[in-house]
Amino acid sequence: MQLVFATHNTHKLKEVQTMLPKQIRLLSLDAIGCHEEIPETGKTLEENAKIKALHVAKTYGYPCFADDTGLLVNALNGAPGVFSARYAGNHKDTDANIRKLLFELETKKDRSARFETVIALVLQGETHVFKGAVSGTIILEKKGTAGFGYDPVFVPKGYDRTFAELPLQVKNAISHRARATEKLVHFLSTLNLS
Repeated sequence: MQLVFATHNTHKLKEVQTMLPKQIRLLSLDAIGCHEEIPETGKTLEENAKIKALHVAKTYGYPCFADDTGLLVNALNGAPGVFSARYAGNHKDTDANIRKLLFELETKKDRSARFETVIALVLQGETHVFKGAVSGTIILEKKGTAGFGYDPVFVPKGYDRTFAELPLQVKNAISHRARATEKLVHFLSTLNLS
């Protein structure tokens, strides 16, 4: 079975492919020729995930899943949240996003945060939603070179290293995306795939 993951992000694609049943061939947006910017106009992570998955399924005719992930920082009233990728502007500059986040937290004592991922799967005309979350802390400066996004400043609860310092197999076992993806994988494994 071919299944599109509505992303251009090769890191995310690689992360998720390792978790899927072997009979599922994961395709990226690039692989199906989808190069247009899919507008994320939803007010929630779930709305954005559904918008992306439905766009690909309707426009390209593939079963598709899309995710939207947000970093929700308690001291910032849940910001950056749904705007995580564009926190410092529409250019989606990861370093600028991290700089802005650390600046906003400079005077805050509470550095607790959580990552949330929502996955929307459009399959055979139906939409299914899967959610995952992980709590942790935002540290004072970037550490680590693996991962992407806010990974260099996020230490998951129960660990003393950032997501960017942890090996991929460890991150895949505990991350918000992993938890949502596990639910997706479990659902896909109950289907008669061919």
